[in-house]
Amino acid sequence: MLTLVFWLSLALLFYIYLGYPLLASLLAQIRGLPISTDDSYQPTVTIVIAAYNEADSIEATLNNKLELAYPDEKIEILVVSDESDDGTDSIVERVAQSSSRSIKLFRQVPRQGKTAGLNTLVANATGDIILFSDANSQWDQNAVNHLVSNFADDGVGYVTGKMVYVAADGSLVGDGCSTYMKYENWLRVKESAIGSVVGVDGGIDGIRKSLYQSLRADQLPDFVQPLKVVEQGYRVIYEPRALLKEDANEDSVSEFSMRVRVSLRALWALKDMAHLMNPFNYGLFALQMVSHKLLRYLAFVPLITFTVAALLLAPRGGFYALCFFGLVLLYAFGWLGRKGEERGRSSSFVYAVPYYFLLLNIASLKATMAFLKGEKKVVWKDRKSTRLNSSHLWHL
Repeated sequence: MLTLVFWLSLALLFYIYLGYPLLASLLAQIRGLPISTDDSYQPTVTIVIAAYNEADSIEATLNNKLELAYPDEKIEILVVSDESDDGTDSIVERVAQSSSRSIKLFRQVPRQGKTAGLNTLVANATGDIILFSDANSQWDQNAVNHLVSNFADDGVGYVTGKMVYVAADGSLVGDGCSTYMKYENWLRVKESAIGSVVGVDGGIDGIRKSLYQSLRADQLPDFVQPLKVVEQGYRVIYEPRALLKEDANEDSVSEFSMRVRVSLRALWALKDMAHLMNPFNYGLFALQMVSHKLLRYLAFVPLITFTVAALLLAPRGGFYALCFFGLVLLYAFGWLGRKGEERGRSSSFVYAVPYYFLLLNIASLKATMAFLKGEKKVVWKDRKSTRLNSSHLWHL
């Protein structure tokens, strides 16, 4: 029985992190589906931004959107302030007064969260394409052109750009996050080729307004909205030319908190959209949902069972001992990475990747525990302002 647990856990971990990506890559080569892009296609667009106490970044974000290479008459910017009390509203109004592009502010009182705010903005949007930006998102100048070029294909309903996390100080969390995003972006290229990507980031996305569906305030728009598009028979694809740079969290506390929050809302989204995991109705996409999302969020389960089984089987030597030794190195390097961060030590790939891998899995564990208790998150904080007691990271 113990050996069965060992091999099943190892096989599942291999499939989650390597097997499924390799399968997606193989299918992309065998049955790649083309996208009829047109770089001259310029529909009307509405950029929507939800903000809560973003006085430190909202002006730079708006100026970034005003500098985008797109016709002024075909673009508008809508901002919803979720009962901000730090001067965010006055900054938006000031920028709007001197802008050559239409900027409108909506105030949401009382606080209802990002999803409710986006519902309000889309209802007031005039563009054929809705583009989602975070309140601190800095887009490449040609990002809009690259995003909308894909909507020239009538079968495309949602497009997500390429988010690149950068760590100015070379932090371990930043390096680990950047490595993780490179892995995810590679996988999105393969998933786009076989039909649709499963997950998007939300900071540089676009959707046909006709396909947008109002969501409950407790639903995660970055996750549920693309699934709603697939549900309607359209593709969700990845556009790597549409670039967004965002600063990575420089400490594990804020990164861990953000990952717990996002994972919790994603688990609820998976519950809401569980019918998409029926292979008889959604075929390959159902396999993608289970492999890329459900199993990824629950990967801590086979990781725990594999660790326990390897520990108990290690005295037999051979491959069992080798696997146990590998796990010891994984946990040791992850722990050293954490201690190094506390001392302000320079980053190293050897520490950053195990550290971030363990952080993601512990965050998923904590989110799953909250999900099983029925907890939900509706209002949000940005990546930089989110904090948890640092003791929560390793002591659950």
